[in-house]
Parts: sequence; structure tokens; C-alpha cells
Amino acid sequence: MSTFGSSPASNTPHNPNKSSEVVSPPGDSVSSLCFSPKANYLIATSWDNQVRCWEITKNGMTIGSVPKASISHDQPVLCSAWKDDGTTVFSGGCDKQVKMWPLSASQPVTVAMHDAPVKEVAWIPEMNLLATGSWDKTIKYWDTRQSNPVHTQQLPDRCYSMSVLHPLMVVGTADRNIVVFNLQNPQTEFKRIQSPLKYQTRCVAAFPDKQGFLIGSIEGRVGVHHLDDAQQSKNFTFKCHRDGNDIFSVNSINFHPVHHTFATAGSDGTFNFWDKDSKQRLKAMTRCNQAIPCGAFNSDGSVYAYSTASDANSHPEGPLNGGRILTSYQGIAQVQNITIHQLLRATFCCTQLWRLRLNPNHELSVSDEDLLISCHRTVAERVSAWFIIILLIKPILNYVVQDLLGRKLCRGCPMTIIIKEQILESYHCVYEAAKRMFGNDT
Repeated sequence: MSTFGSSPASNTPHNPNKSSEVVSPPGDSVSSLCFSPKANYLIATSWDNQVRCWEITKNGMTIGSVPKASISHDQPVLCSAWKDDGTTVFSGGCDKQVKMWPLSASQPVTVAMHDAPVKEVAWIPEMNLLATGSWDKTIKYWDTRQSNPVHTQQLPDRCYSMSVLHPLMVVGTADRNIVVFNLQNPQTEFKRIQSPLKYQTRCVAAFPDKQGFLIGSIEGRVGVHHLDDAQQSKNFTFKCHRDGNDIFSVNSINFHPVHHTFATAGSDGTFNFWDKDSKQRLKAMTRCNQAIPCGAFNSDGSVYAYSTASDANSHPEGPLNGGRILTSYQGIAQVQNITIHQLLRATFCCTQLWRLRLNPNHELSVSDEDLLISCHRTVAERVSAWFIIILLIKPILNYVVQDLLGRKLCRGCPMTIIIKEQILESYHCVYEAAKRMFGNDT
């Protein structure tokens, strides 16, 4: 184990959202990011064979980072995961092994082996087992105290992505297969489906309620899929991470740990926040000039970290030098780096005020972009605006209810009395709600 770096990286023009950059960034592109479930410790794996740990600090609206330690693999590292107690990190990669790194120890220990590079790792606290997915077309379960796997599960093809939320495990493989497991019976596939997207799977994420999953692909599209056959009518796909006729890969999908909205990050250099239930984009960030390969929320959802890296299509001669990690409350940055973005709660509030219509192909219509007012206005602003309008028209409501209905219509008519009472009841409900929000002085 070694301590790395001490000086922060300088600001670059590749930071359009004015984020703070994590100090001592990786020397090559970042392959995975994950936050400790217990504290603001961030792990990053990268193609320079390194696993690094930073402590992310917050002081008011300022985010900082302190490099803590790092370990090495023999070849590029592709994935990482924390143990649920926040004391241990697992990492796997092209050296075909998974290392367990207790942060209090000086050296990691190899706890798992495959016949091909390890693409995904996940700690399952309910089973006290480590799950590893590999390009050798297997998922293996490991008791870290033993040298042999507890169980080896064959997959239809290479493992590309995996999401575990006990008892649900979703595995995306090559050839667009999606394999679902009920971890209460991990030896048997619960369901196998063909991806609802037409091209290669890049990432999957289990719903927080464990009733389905999201899937992202290289075609700039995300699918929302429910496991219950009775809920299949709720399935849909939508386009994202596109710029005119240019289509970019969706590289990362992460659910917010509190509000259960989600973030997508793509090779177009942007990440967006979405609400699947209202079929709505909540916020879109300014585009960076390099691809974003991965992202992660911290445990309380107040920070979003993401990395940026050179796109092979843009730089066929090879990646640019180094990878960086940045931090911010309101910004995002890039240039083969990792960025920490602090988030306001209103960004993740779900709302039904504005809905996107679906066309017959179950895609978000381009014309519905005009309805995405909430991309630039918080839920609180919209609600406040409606209540202000109601308060401004209070005299008109008073006149309509008390004068127009009371005087100009027949007061003895039963229908008039019913209408008047219903309008008064509705009006007072809204008015009392406004008083509770803005105070009794309304």
C-alpha cells in the first residue's frame, strides 16, 4: 500500500460546469467508481493497473479530496465494490483475479480467480458472499475465507454488466442476453430475456424496489423493464446521449439512494438525471468534451462522482495522458478524470406535473422536449408558482363564489347550493395548503 500525490491538479478548460478536480488523478482512463456505504471514501479503478482511494471532504459549498492509499494489479483493473461495513474493497480486472483490500492492511489478498478478465464484482451481505462476473461466461460466488468458489453459474455469453440488490441480480451479457437471478435460489436462472434494445448492452441497474431494471446500450438508448408479466405494459425505452445524428453509448446508470431517480452518463460527455415513473428528464448538465465512462452516488445521495476519458473514436492514436477526478456542488468536469458533483435535493424530487408522451414505438418523442420545463426549474419553483397564482386570483374567486353564485343565481335552487358548497370546499383546501406552505400571513 502506498500514499500517492499531494498537489491538486490545475483547473482546465475541460470543466464547463466548474467542478473541483480530485487531486492526484489516475494515470490512465478510469474504469469504475464506487463510494463507501459508510463514509465519503471514493474508490477508482483504472487502466494503469491501479486502485486508488480518496476521502471526499465537504465544507459548506466547497468539496475537497484527500488521497489516502492505492494498490496495484498486474494488468488493467475493470471493476470494484465495497463490503457493506465500509472497511474492505474488492477489485477485479484483466489479470483474471479479484483482490480483497482491507483498508487497514498494507497489502491486498487474492480471493477469486477466473479463466478470463473479471468484468464485475459485487458483495452480497445477505449471503456473506462475493459474486464475480467474467468474460469466461460464468458468475462465481465466493466465501472469501475459502480458495474455491461456493458455486459457479454458467452464463449464455460473456458478462458485460451486473447489478445486485438482494434477492435480485441482473446480468447483462454479450449477444444482448439479460439473465435474472433470484438469489434465494442462485443455482437456477429466474428469467432470461433478450434485451429490449437492439444493440450491445453497456450497463444495467436494478430498480430500488427490486421489481425490474434499467438497461443502457451503445445506441444511445435506455430501456425500462419490469419483471412481473402483469407490468409489461409499463415497459418503455427512450433515446438519450445523442447530438443530432450523432449517437453515443450509455456507459453508466446509477439510482439515487434516497429519491430513487437515476443518472445516466455517456460517451457524449454528458450526464443527466431522470425520473422513470414520470418519464421525465429532471436535469441536464453542460457537455464535456470527452466521454464519461462511469459514475457513482455517495451513500446519502448528496454527491455524484464521474470520470471522463478520451474516446477511442476521437483519439485513434490512443488515450490522452492521465485521468482526473473532480468535485463540485453544481458542476461537472472532465479530461480523463473523476468528478464529484454535489447535488441539491430538489433535483431528485419526483413530480407528475409534466409528463412525456410515448409514441407507438415506446420512445420519448422529440417534440416532447418542449415539455421538459422541469429540466431547468426545480419542483419547489413550480409548486410555489402555482400557489402564488392561486393567491393572486383570490379576489376573483371570492367574487365568483360569494357574489356571482350567491346573488345572481337563484339562492334557493338546490343545484346552485351544491355547486357553491363544492367550489367553496375546493377553494378552502387550496387556500389552507398555501397558508401552511407560506405562513399565516397569506
